[in-house]
Amino acid sequence: MSDSRSPRLLAPRLIRFAPVALGLTLALTLTACGGTTQDDADEGGGDATREAAANPDGDYESGLGIAMLPKSVNNPYFEASSAGAEAVVGELDGEYEYTGPTEASASSQLSYLNTISQQGTDVVLLSANDPNALCSSLEQARAAGTAVVTFDSDVNPECRDAFVSQVDGAEVGRTLIEMTAEQIGGEGQVAILSATANATNQNAWIDVIEDELASNPDYADIELVSTVYGDDEDEKSFQETQGLMQANPDLKAIISPTTVGIAAAARYISGSEYQGQVAVTGLGTPNQMREFVEDGTVTEFALWDPTALGELAAYAGAAVASGIIAGTEGETFTAGELGEYTVGADGIITLGPPTRFNADNIDDYDF
Repeated sequence: MSDSRSPRLLAPRLIRFAPVALGLTLALTLTACGGTTQDDADEGGGDATREAAANPDGDYESGLGIAMLPKSVNNPYFEASSAGAEAVVGELDGEYEYTGPTEASASSQLSYLNTISQQGTDVVLLSANDPNALCSSLEQARAAGTAVVTFDSDVNPECRDAFVSQVDGAEVGRTLIEMTAEQIGGEGQVAILSATANATNQNAWIDVIEDELASNPDYADIELVSTVYGDDEDEKSFQETQGLMQANPDLKAIISPTTVGIAAAARYISGSEYQGQVAVTGLGTPNQMREFVEDGTVTEFALWDPTALGELAAYAGAAVASGIIAGTEGETFTAGELGEYTVGADGIITLGPPTRFNADNIDDYDF
C-alpha cells in the first residue's frame, strides 16, 4: 500500500483544468517523443534491467514522451485524469498524447495500444478494459523499453511495471454498501449497474459488496437481486436502469460504481415515478452529479480526485522511465505536490481514501 505523507486528496478546493484533446484516431500520427525513447533504449531492456538500475535518488528525465490510453474517451472522469497527467508532463518538459476508443472494450483499446507502442513512446498510462487481453502487446512494448503503468483499472501484474490504484479496493466496496444501507434504512432489494463485465476494478468492488452482504450482520436484510452492465455507455446504462426497474419493481437502491453509470441511472430515476423511492449511489464526479443531488434524486455518492489520480499515474510512469523506481515493493518516489509514495506489493501505488459527496459539501468541488 502507498504511504503518502502529504497527499492532496480532495481537500475542499476548486479544481480548474484546461480542455484536453479527445478522440484521436488511428489515422493521426503520434508526435515523436523526446528524451529517452525506445529508439534510444538498449535492446531488450525490460524488467530486469530496471530493477537492477533503479535509483531512488535519481532525477526525473526531461523530454519524456507519455501517452494516456483510458477505457474510453469522451468520459468526464478520464478527461479529468488526462488533465492531471498532462500538467505533470508539462512540468517535466515532456510530450503528451491522450488517445483511445469511444467505446469501452479490450478489442478497441488494442489497436490504439499497438499504434502508441510502434511510435516508441517512453511511457504508456493505461486504464484497462480487460485484465489479460492486452498483455501480449504490453509485454512487447516493455521489452522494447516502454514503461507501462496502469491506473484506475489494472491488468495482470506480470504485464506492467506498476499500478496506480485510486483507493484500496476493499475500502471502495465497503463505502458503497455502507452508503447504500444508510440510504435505504438497512433493508430492501438492491441492484448493481456496473461498467464492463471484465473491468478489474469494478469486479473487485462488487466482490467486496457481495462479501459484505453475505457476512456482515448489519446488512442481513439487504438482498442483491441483480448485477447488470452498461459498458460505460450512457444510453446503454440508461436502458439497463430502466430494465432493472421493470424486472424488480420493489428495488430500493441502485449501486453504480462507474461515473457513466451513476449519472445515467440518476437521469432515469429523476424523470420517473421512482424518484424519491429508489436510492441511486455509487461513484461519480461532483459536476456530473450536482443536479441530481439538488433535485433530491441522489443523497450521497463517493469518489476520489481523478485529476490527482492522473497526476500520480504520470509521475509513476516518469519515475519508472527515469530509473527512479522499477515497481518493486518498498521503493519510494516523490510525486510533486502530491508528496512521497511507496510502492506496495505487486507494484501497487495507492492514491488515498474515497470522499463522500452530498448536499453539504458538493459545492466545494469543481471537477
